[in-house]
Amino acid sequence: MPRRTLFLAGGAALGASALAMLRPANRGAGGHDAYFSAMSSALRAAGIAQPTLVIDRARLAANIATVKSAIGPTGHATRIVAKSLPSPRLLQTVMDGVGTQRAMVFNGATLEQVGAARPDADLLLGKPLPAAEVASFVQRHVAEETAAAHPQFLVDSGPRLAQLIDIARAHGTKIRVNFEIDVGLHRGGFGNDSDLATALDLAATEPHIVPSGLMGYDPHVAKLPFQSQALAQVHRRYAAARAVLHEKLQADPRTLTLNTAGSPTYRLHLDDDRANELALGSAFVKPGDFEIANLSSHVAAAFIATPVIKSAGDTRIPGLEFLAPLFNLWDPNAARAFFIYGGHWLAKPVSPVGLEYNGLFGRSSNQEMLTGSTRVQLQQDDFVFLQPDQSEAVFLQFGDLAVYENGRIAERWATFPISA
Repeated sequence: MPRRTLFLAGGAALGASALAMLRPANRGAGGHDAYFSAMSSALRAAGIAQPTLVIDRARLAANIATVKSAIGPTGHATRIVAKSLPSPRLLQTVMDGVGTQRAMVFNGATLEQVGAARPDADLLLGKPLPAAEVASFVQRHVAEETAAAHPQFLVDSGPRLAQLIDIARAHGTKIRVNFEIDVGLHRGGFGNDSDLATALDLAATEPHIVPSGLMGYDPHVAKLPFQSQALAQVHRRYAAARAVLHEKLQADPRTLTLNTAGSPTYRLHLDDDRANELALGSAFVKPGDFEIANLSSHVAAAFIATPVIKSAGDTRIPGLEFLAPLFNLWDPNAARAFFIYGGHWLAKPVSPVGLEYNGLFGRSSNQEMLTGSTRVQLQQDDFVFLQPDQSEAVFLQFGDLAVYENGRIAERWATFPISA
């Protein structure tokens, strides 16, 4: 064989080999495993045939136990983040399970509902609220004496503090104020000791303001490659702010709310005493965005279940039907198309294994297309399960939560009103 022919043949062989290596592997693995098969049966027995958010009560209890065993021996208090558990019964289950009266809320609607359900709760705002919303709440609850009627409003700047002073004076009442500090997230809060000191000086001289502590949120630490250095920076910033607080107020730290952490980082603060309470919420249900090393001891406890509306024999893209054989030859995971009830959620398919979104077809909130290989065992009316990326917004899109326990849907839990 001529040398040129040998060269071309060899090049073709190498090219084919390279293409074979780049070709996606077949990720299909049959149907549901035993866990999701049992959940499918429970949903059918309960007469559920629409997109539903399912809470696994046993897994939820396991996560509660994990948190208690981690935080309990440290002496830190636990504050439960309501936006990540946006259901009164779900929030109550976690608060009672952990054994805490402390909750963090993020808007007026949740503040009202949690306060009504748990008047004994110690409520801390997780973000500053517009002055008009604060004024409305204070006006409606000024005469009440319950703990929840007097939450800790978050202050992130001097102007925000001035607004709360005006509101307190106008209603002749005292307002509890917690000072947000920037510990590295750079989303707001007092970024230096000088500004914090100025605000504390003003608060200390204003009889209508009751300084209640500090809040420093640090989820960025879990996402950085140099985690230990970022955490050390958080600790330094918190220690400095706490020293300013002590200097200006001369208060016993045990009487203050010194809040830090979040689900991604709560375990990093277990051996640190700069703060006296840790905030977390998502860790109890572990959405997909929280599949991180810091939460390896937690288990996913929430899934979206939705039926297959249509099962297509193959995947065809509008206007590109003639390329379907080529697409399917290249990627075996695009061989079959399934259209589900609803879609376009912040979630990823988890069962059956091998389902994925189709970038060419696009997303749909009505009948989302999922594709899979011929190995995927899925028919019309079968359930598909997805893991939410997060809980705080996604949980509110499905109506009552379905509580899965002992192989059946044991309860339905209402969610909080839709709010930001």
